[in-house]
Amino acid sequence: QVQLVESGGGLVQAGGSLRLSCAASGRTFSNYAMGWFRQAPGKERDFVAAHSWSVGSTAYADSVKGRFTISGDNTKNTVYLQMNSLKPEDTAVYYCAARSGPYYVRQATAYNYWGQGTQVTVSS
Repeated sequence: QVQLVESGGGLVQAGGSLRLSCAASGRTFSNYAMGWFRQAPGKERDFVAAHSWSVGSTAYADSVKGRFTISGDNTKNTVYLQMNSLKPEDTAVYYCAARSGPYYVRQATAYNYWGQGTQVTVSS
């Protein structure tokens, strides 16, 4: 079992930055692929970014590429999502997810474990 707890959300003006954190407990997240997803009101949960620690590969949604960065600290069992140049359309609840096995995927249904989510609101 893996427990995930997100933090770091909040209200920020367009052009600003936030860093989300996802603390994992239960098992070391280096044995999992980790992803970030987001869900705006009335919309589906969309892929944002993912990283495979064992393979060393990373993927981003086109909408965030060049603005968001996923990273992790194995010593703290924590994965981060640095979000820069935020836009109002980035407003959503952001979820951290873990998937058993070394490879990430972009489909939310493939992830076994989820955090509770953290709200990010970007004002114009």
